[in-house]
Amino acid sequence: MSASTLTAVTASKFAKLTLAHVTREYPNKLDHVLNGPLDLREPRDLHPVFLGSFDWHSCVHGYWLLATVLRLFPDVVQAREIKKLFDAQLTSSKVEAEVDYLDQPLRATFERPYGWAWLLMLAAELSRHESKNARQWSEALAPLAAAFADRFLAFLPKATYPTRVGTHFNSSFAISLALEYAQVANSEGLRKLLVIKARDWYGTDSDCQAWEPGGDDFLSPALMEAECMRRVLDAADFSSWLDRFLPRLADREPGTLFKPAIVSDRSDGKIAHLDGLNLSRAWCWRSIASSWPASDPRRSIALEAADKHLAASLPYVAGDYMGEHWLATFALLALI
Repeated sequence: MSASTLTAVTASKFAKLTLAHVTREYPNKLDHVLNGPLDLREPRDLHPVFLGSFDWHSCVHGYWLLATVLRLFPDVVQAREIKKLFDAQLTSSKVEAEVDYLDQPLRATFERPYGWAWLLMLAAELSRHESKNARQWSEALAPLAAAFADRFLAFLPKATYPTRVGTHFNSSFAISLALEYAQVANSEGLRKLLVIKARDWYGTDSDCQAWEPGGDDFLSPALMEAECMRRVLDAADFSSWLDRFLPRLADREPGTLFKPAIVSDRSDGKIAHLDGLNLSRAWCWRSIASSWPASDPRRSIALEAADKHLAASLPYVAGDYMGEHWLATFALLALI
C-alpha cells in the first residue's frame, strides 16, 4: 500500500487525533479584539462551537476533517463519537452565538481569509452528507456560512492586490477553498467573483522564481497559486497558463519546489508550520498532476515530488501539540 493512499486505518488515526483537541480549550491563541472589559471571556464563551484546537481556524478545519472522514469511512471506529460531538456542537443556538460574535465592532477582519475559507469548506463538506443528522448539522451551520460568504462578497471587490505569503493570509488558498462552497451551495455570484479575482490577480503571472520557503510557511505561494488557477481555468487554458508560470517544471525547476522543507524544531509553533508546507505541497503537486494525461512526463515528476513531501512530514502529524492540533487536516488534504 502506497504511503500516498488514504486507508481506513489512517483516517481513523486522524479522527482520533482530532477528537482529542477540538474540545480542548487550553492552550488557546485567540484572534480577539476587546471592545471593553466585558469582552474578557473564556474561549468557550466567545466561541461555543469552535472553542478548541489552540485557535479558532484549526478547530474549524478539525471539524472538516472529522466530517470528511465520516463521509468517506462511515464505519470508522470513531463514527459514534464524531456524531455525538456534532450533535452537541452544531446546534442553532451555538452557531447563532458564533454569528453574534462576528457582528460586534472591529470584527470585520476576524479570521480573514483563512478562517472564512475553512468555515465554508466545512459547510460544503456537511452538505455532501445524506443522513438526517447531517442535514441538521448542515442547516445549523448555514447562517455562519452565509455570514462568511457575505464577507467574501464585500471584501473581494475592494481587495486590489492578492496576498502572496505562505501563511494564513494567502489569497489563492482562500479562493480555492471558498470555490468548493460556492459550487456545492450553487452560489453563482460568489463563484463568479472568486473566479474573476483569481484571473485578474494571477492570469498574467509568468516565470515564477519561487523564493520559498519562508521560515514559517505552511503553504507554497507558487504551488498554491497554480492549484487555484487549475480550479478557475478550463484544462486547455490552465495548461497554457502553467507553461508560462512554471516553464521549467519538466526540468524540476525551480528546485526549491521539489525539495521538502527541513523542520528543525517541532515544538516551535512557527517552525512546525514547515511540516504543513510539505503536506500542502504534496496536495498541490497531486492536484496539478491530475491535469496531465498519464503519458505526460510532468505527471510522474509531480507525483514523485508529492510522495517526497509526504514522506518528509506525514510521520510527524502527531507528537507535539504545536503540530498535532492542525497537521492531520493538511495530511488529509494531501491524501484524498
